[in-house]
Amino acid sequence: MYKVMSLDIGTKRIGVALSDYLLIIANGHSCINREPENKAVEEILKIAKENNVKKIVVGIPYNMDGTQGGQAEDCKNFASKLQGYDIIYEDERLTSDAAEENLRNQKTDFRKNKGLVDIESARIILEQYLSRK
Repeated sequence: MYKVMSLDIGTKRIGVALSDYLLIIANGHSCINREPENKAVEEILKIAKENNVKKIVVGIPYNMDGTQGGQAEDCKNFASKLQGYDIIYEDERLTSDAAEENLRNQKTDFRKNKGLVDIESARIILEQYLSRK
């Protein structure tokens, strides 16, 4: 049995979420500082190893017309450094808005801790992926 990890890769932070072993539930895990990048990669690989992850779902911020911009390329470049895992790209359009709405509904103040939005975005990305499986 294995878990699936998802990443919401931003320019400053990376939100991380993990599935359960039944691949049904998506849980927020942590937020990692993106810089220095080699340390961020090491931390993600450590989390993946500790949790028996086989697949990593990476949110790709497509433009509203479905094309890929610079941020999408940046996410793919970062994901290419995660050697040894199946990388799956997932459309993450509007996940940050949905994450903020979810946190507001939970009465969680995220204004001073944007990492909470990144973690919730990663959870939503993973939930989207798992719901199709």
